[in-house]
Amino acid sequence: MTKPDRPKAARSSGNLHSVVDPIAEATRLTALLEPTVAAAGLFLEEVKVQVAGAHRTVSVVVDLPETETGGVGLDAIAHVSKVLSETMDADPNDDGQPYNLEISSPGATRPLTEPRHWRRATGRMVRVNAVGRENLLGRILAVDDDGVQLLPELPVKKGMKAKQGEPEKVLFSAIRRGVVEIEFARLDQAELDLEFEPTGGDAVDGEES
Repeated sequence: MTKPDRPKAARSSGNLHSVVDPIAEATRLTALLEPTVAAAGLFLEEVKVQVAGAHRTVSVVVDLPETETGGVGLDAIAHVSKVLSETMDADPNDDGQPYNLEISSPGATRPLTEPRHWRRATGRMVRVNAVGRENLLGRILAVDDDGVQLLPELPVKKGMKAKQGEPEKVLFSAIRRGVVEIEFARLDQAELDLEFEPTGGDAVDGEES
């Protein structure tokens, strides 16, 4: 979900047209906003700053902690939007330029690029492209520091009941890409409300066979 643009009136400043480095400003705002997001019981996934002349857009992506499943609810988005707005209003290093603040949460189909993403997706069906294991479809059983244990879904003819293979572990070092496969019967309401589209067994490592 995206919070509607919130224009902020420029404060009196002798440097209204200062040049802003988007990357440096995003880094600064990450440090500023992270405690506020954590206090709201959420995880600060990303901060991006886009600059167009004297105007800028601050995009903040928040997520649930990796120990929780499901999506960020609308009430949580509304609350964190309010407290982040207050934090930015009180920013002592603000240069007075107007900005739009956008708050969103990642959807179920975001790429799984970090171990915490895989942990958040425990129990979900995922499609993995890994070294030595192309187009692997399976359900996440467990995630540790090295990789993810999957229960593979075996290919079957159309109309036949799905079959599972033996659990296997895929190492993070071998994974090229991973995404959640949408199972509409399993979607909860919080996910449907999102606007945007994470130890045993054989291990698949990063070595080519």
